[in-house]
Amino acid sequence: MKNRIMYIETKEDGVSGSARIGRVTFSKTGRSVYYRGRRFEALKNGGFKSNYFDCETGEEYWVSGCKKKGGDRLYPGTVEIDVDVREEYWTEIREMPEKRRTATIRCPGKYGGRGPN
Repeated sequence: MKNRIMYIETKEDGVSGSARIGRVTFSKTGRSVYYRGRRFEALKNGGFKSNYFDCETGEEYWVSGCKKKGGDRLYPGTVEIDVDVREEYWTEIREMPEKRRTATIRCPGKYGGRGPN
């Protein structure tokens, strides 16, 4: 199965939530991704600021490729980077090898301090 480093954010309040960068594995069809023993299925019509849901809990998530310049979050918050992907994330995706041991990012978010509507 194919795997990739991705941005994963839970939509705890429907708009924003805790976020991580980690390695996901894709199903053969690509409709499901697996992360930390959990299976996430693609939402058929997309949700409100979400594109996957946890098959066990029904919680909605945003799962996407990591942006080269950072800024993966829509709203300000912290993003944790899994220890097993840190070096690859900082050297291959962000091209900032000097930060390869950095475990968190404080992201201003696409919408800055405006907060969720």
